Amino acid sequence: MGFGICLKVWGDYACFTRPEMKVERVSYDVMTPSAARGVLEAIYWKPAICWKIDRIHVINPFKYDNIRRNEILGKIPATKVKSALKGKDVTLSQDPNENRVQRASLLLRDVCYCIEAHFELTEKAGSEDTPEKHYNIALRRMRRGQCFHHPYLGCREFPAQFELVEGEVPSSSHQGERDLGFMLYDLDFADDMRPVFFRARMVDGVIDVRECIGAGGVS
Repeated sequence: MGFGICLKVWGDYACFTRPEMKVERVSYDVMTPSAARGVLEAIYWKPAICWKIDRIHVINPFKYDNIRRNEILGKIPATKVKSALKGKDVTLSQDPNENRVQRASLLLRDVCYCIEAHFELTEKAGSEDTPEKHYNIALRRMRRGQCFHHPYLGCREFPAQFELVEGEVPSSSHQGERDLGFMLYDLDFADDMRPVFFRARMVDGVIDVRECIGAGGVS
């Protein structure tokens, strides 16, 4: 395995929202690399490391549910939070009775994925930050089921269960090749949170993210 890991995650529901359908939420067919990175960072993250997603194994068949949910319009502006941090008298609460709306959501049901990933040291790594040190901490936390906050599958109301895969990766129910179209890869935080997309292709239930990006699919 080297300094890579394989983590199995599963849950009753998931919603990896397509950015072009953000008002009435519609999920991608599979977990996105950015959502997989979020799961790993919920379990173990430090400024000295950066998780890179190598492959996503889609274990269960695709199942969908269409539901309606109550959501809150808008967010508390970041400017208000900054003002509060400076000691100014501002209101940071929202009244759910005034801002509530009901929206449709197309969700994934009964999902299970295996995430293959590795990490790289960042420029914030110090002399004490060795790959062996962070790798062993990450393994220990995954074996014990520890996390900084509970990982979720796209939306916080859809919690993810997880366990470290130390043997064979579970077999997928998908066979053959399937073009999943353009998919969100991640946000480029170094470039004003610019969204980056890639052309996702699944072969026998496996999305090889490195191979898809290497084929020139990143935009």
